[in-house]
Amino acid sequence: PYSDPDYGLLKQAIIQRYPIPDNADIEVFNGASAAIFALLRYLQPQDVVLYAPLYGEYERLAERLGCKIHIINRLVGWVSDSVTQQAIPKGATVIFVNPATPDGTLYDLPELLAQWTLAQWTAADCHIIIDESFLDFCVVESAMAYIAQYEKLTIIKSLSKFYGCAGIRIGFIAANADFIHHLKQLEPAWKLSSLDMAYMQQALANTDFIEQTRQQTDSNRKLLKQVLHDSGLFAEIYPSCANFLLARLPDGGDGYQLQAQLAPAWILIRVCENFIGLDKRYVRFAVKDEVAIEQLVRALINL
Repeated sequence: PYSDPDYGLLKQAIIQRYPIPDNADIEVFNGASAAIFALLRYLQPQDVVLYAPLYGEYERLAERLGCKIHIINRLVGWVSDSVTQQAIPKGATVIFVNPATPDGTLYDLPELLAQWTLAQWTAADCHIIIDESFLDFCVVESAMAYIAQYEKLTIIKSLSKFYGCAGIRIGFIAANADFIHHLKQLEPAWKLSSLDMAYMQQALANTDFIEQTRQQTDSNRKLLKQVLHDSGLFAEIYPSCANFLLARLPDGGDGYQLQAQLAPAWILIRVCENFIGLDKRYVRFAVKDEVAIEQLVRALINL
């Protein structure tokens, strides 16, 4: 049979896992990338403000839609007065990822929203998009509650990151109910398969998985950070609350060379040169299990 075109059971499972304010609603998509495209296509913003580095899909889609892109680099003291006072274009769409990618930095977004950031964004009548695709790895509250205070706030979440199922393409947007109603008018029916929805409904109901995954990721992330530090290869290892670590090689370092050196040990690292503001010195390591981390230790010793 056809799947439910309104995704009733899946939405119920999502809202039970991620509570939303009374004035909010959600819409599901075939992955977060599809959600990003649908959102920018609907908004058609003239200006897009990106707090970079961030997921490259935002810049790529904004360029395709002919938006003027404004970059604020998070890694060079963006909370200083000189950066926060940068003019935000009137009516712009502001995109902020928390925890950030590719570094995994967790920002105290409720505090920032309560202070200067929200005031600056709302004063410019911005539509605010906060991507919380990696927030499940952190024991912090979502910014979804702020939808009750600001109707132009939208939260994007990918469900495949935390639940480790990249092939199950499900993401969702949470926003003001009226906004969701109008956004849905441009969406096709049957965006998700019955199998994907059934899998995700079961995954969302597995509450034991949440704490187990957080504890395991936290423990292995600390172990991985120590391994990278002990290797002596990196000038900086960035603090992370996600399931990856960003490291910077010394000046003159080549992430592609390190990637090639680790490949014979069946270890693949991400060179982050394609992120705004980064270059080939920046590499990202996924947080794997202890067996994989020990394999990395041996590979680094043999370099």
